[in-house]
Amino acid sequence: MMSEMVTEILAFILTTSGWVLISSTIPTDYWKVSSLDGTVITTATYWSNLWKACVTDSTGVSNCKDFPSMLALDGYIQACRGLMIAAVCLGFFGAVFALVGMKCTKIGGSDQSKARMACFAGVNFIFSGLCSLSACSLYAHRITSEFFDPMFVAQKYELGVALFIGWAGSILCVLGGGIFCFSVVDSSTRSSSHTGYSYGGPASTSHVSSHPRGNAQPMSQRPPP
Repeated sequence: MMSEMVTEILAFILTTSGWVLISSTIPTDYWKVSSLDGTVITTATYWSNLWKACVTDSTGVSNCKDFPSMLALDGYIQACRGLMIAAVCLGFFGAVFALVGMKCTKIGGSDQSKARMACFAGVNFIFSGLCSLSACSLYAHRITSEFFDPMFVAQKYELGVALFIGWAGSILCVLGGGIFCFSVVDSSTRSSSHTGYSYGGPASTSHVSSHPRGNAQPMSQRPPP
């Protein structure tokens, strides 16, 4: 029981840390930063995220412009927005179900219902990590494809720090969610193995004579052993 509680606490710490990292990725500015490859003098730095595009001059002054219309955006930005918002929502509900389903808490009902809650929390965290991983990978794929395309003549960008934070949070969520699910499976397997064994006491055998009570043989006429 103590080892299961320690495993669930470790999984909760991993998943909660991953969810915090994923949530902090959305408002982070540097999803992509202008590349300095092939430039000798840098007068401005261009960077953008899911919500705005900015430029910083050599004096350190930044000018930002929000994306005017959601429908006019590129498809990959809209997909990344939806996936990141879904990741944050799934992580929030996963944290709530994890608090209810952990064995160290006093809420959630019986052990069977708490185990189901913990397993459902693990599934939520796994889907949250996969959504964030897909969003960051899609955004990074667009940046790298434009960077290595020789026919692309516009401003080229490099991977920003937000993508690495999102990847780290996704890995933590998937890892912690898997630990939640496997801990529930192990506990159910142990409980079923304990209930499957039954103790049978020593069988008491009683030797009853086959002769009737009235026709009992005398001691002298009984055959030798």
